[in-house]
Amino acid sequence: MKAISLLLGLGFGLVALVVLAGGRAAGIGGLVALAAQVWAVALLRPAMGAPTGKFMQRWLGGIAIRVIALALLIVWSATHRLTLPPLATSLGFLGVLLPLLFMETRFLK
Repeated sequence: MKAISLLLGLGFGLVALVVLAGGRAAGIGGLVALAAQVWAVALLRPAMGAPTGKFMQRWLGGIAIRVIALALLIVWSATHRLTLPPLATSLGFLGVLLPLLFMETRFLK
């Protein structure tokens, strides 16, 4: 539970930074990235000591969650360009997801 709380705290801090840098659209992208990352970590944590097959299934599930979240975000922002600019939204997503990915091993312990 401590790891998820740390992930959420760091994630919301990153979302605040992307909101300051890119505005509302970047914040929405950042929140989607944070939700995808929390879901992926929650999926993988129980399989950390599991056999390789089960671990890989959960790891690939986490990758799929992130890819689907980005795809849905891009489709939504492409169809609603005036309210959700695609560039700011995508940069907000990446601006939150990439630092969290680099720190992911700390959240899986």
